[in-house]
Amino acid sequence: MTGKQTEVLDALLENLGFLGRAESWVDARRAPAPLDFNCVPTAESVDPETGEVTGEIVRLMAPNTPEIYRAFRSGKLEAAGIELDPSGRPPKLKPDQKKLLTTLPEDWLNAIGVETGELQAAGWSTPPCARPVSYLRPLHALRTTAPKVLRKPAIVRPTTAITTARFALYGKPLPRIEDAVRTGESLRAAAMGRAKRLLGPDALPTLLSGHDLGEHNRHAHAFWLPDPNERGEIEHVLVHAPGGLSPEAMRVLTALQQIERGEGEPPRLMLEGFGTASLFDRVTPLSGESAGWRSVTPYLHPWHLKKPEMRTPQATAAAILGQLRREWCARGSGLAEIVEIRELPSIQHGGRALRPLHFHRFRRKSGLLQPDTLGRLLELRFAAPTRGPLALGFACHFGLGLFGPALDA
Repeated sequence: MTGKQTEVLDALLENLGFLGRAESWVDARRAPAPLDFNCVPTAESVDPETGEVTGEIVRLMAPNTPEIYRAFRSGKLEAAGIELDPSGRPPKLKPDQKKLLTTLPEDWLNAIGVETGELQAAGWSTPPCARPVSYLRPLHALRTTAPKVLRKPAIVRPTTAITTARFALYGKPLPRIEDAVRTGESLRAAAMGRAKRLLGPDALPTLLSGHDLGEHNRHAHAFWLPDPNERGEIEHVLVHAPGGLSPEAMRVLTALQQIERGEGEPPRLMLEGFGTASLFDRVTPLSGESAGWRSVTPYLHPWHLKKPEMRTPQATAAAILGQLRREWCARGSGLAEIVEIRELPSIQHGGRALRPLHFHRFRRKSGLLQPDTLGRLLELRFAAPTRGPLALGFACHFGLGLFGPALDA
């Protein structure tokens, strides 16, 4: 394989989202040669000399060669009464003939890329440019072993509440960080729908729904937060409930499979794990610990500013600091004080300089009081290192006002 072919193969593997069905997610990469394969093409699973069963047969589809496909295509078009002129253009066709011709493009590379929906509409049971291939793999290669069950299991009581769950998102395209609030709202809506089906409409976990928590609620209910990658795509999401996740809440989150969006295929969800926020330190900076925190999404102040507070930039900055301290102190006692803030002109995501106006800054829910529609990007300084996830301000439970550790803090 030449260097150019290797580059093409690596690019194809990197962009391969699934094999077969859409839920068959795959993370593919080229393995260094030589490699000892345990699954090879064969038509037999029995040793002809000893009669011993040497493995099990797995039948897969593989592309036909261009020569075989051209001969197959000609035969099918002739049988369907489709005659092409010298330029390859067909005469006036019946609807069934049009569907058939759509699934039999002249170019071989186009033929192996025909969509499943088009094949089904034309009545194909198998792709016309494919052939079945039998592979032999060792017996019980995919057997799972059930864990041993103790007759008298020890009762282990957790000493620390489980507060956080992390999910991976799969889909093309992935949502961008600019749509953080939309993703947060969609994630919560998916969880509420799943909770109603699993537990009933009158048994929704309050720390997931955020309802019926009482007037002294200190934001202990769930935050639905984006966890972007270096390209500015929301590749993971965190569900963080400072008040702890109940067994019912974890049951609901475990059952989540996808989130809806306005158009295109809905991104699929894969639960990576539950734990305390510190458990995810190595995979996301959002749950890290730092004295300096910088905006990941715009902060929108949750209370109206008075006229004297808007007369000068210094007065506005002091008022914003006051609102931040007021909200932060309401989260609980013993928290490190916010001692300083600095407004940023932009933040970097995926090599792009983003300002607040680039972000979606409004909830879908109608009738909400929103004192701030513009937002601002901030850097916060605490009196002592503080652990995340950290989100403040309007719609902070849905991805706005999200902060990440300042790496140069």
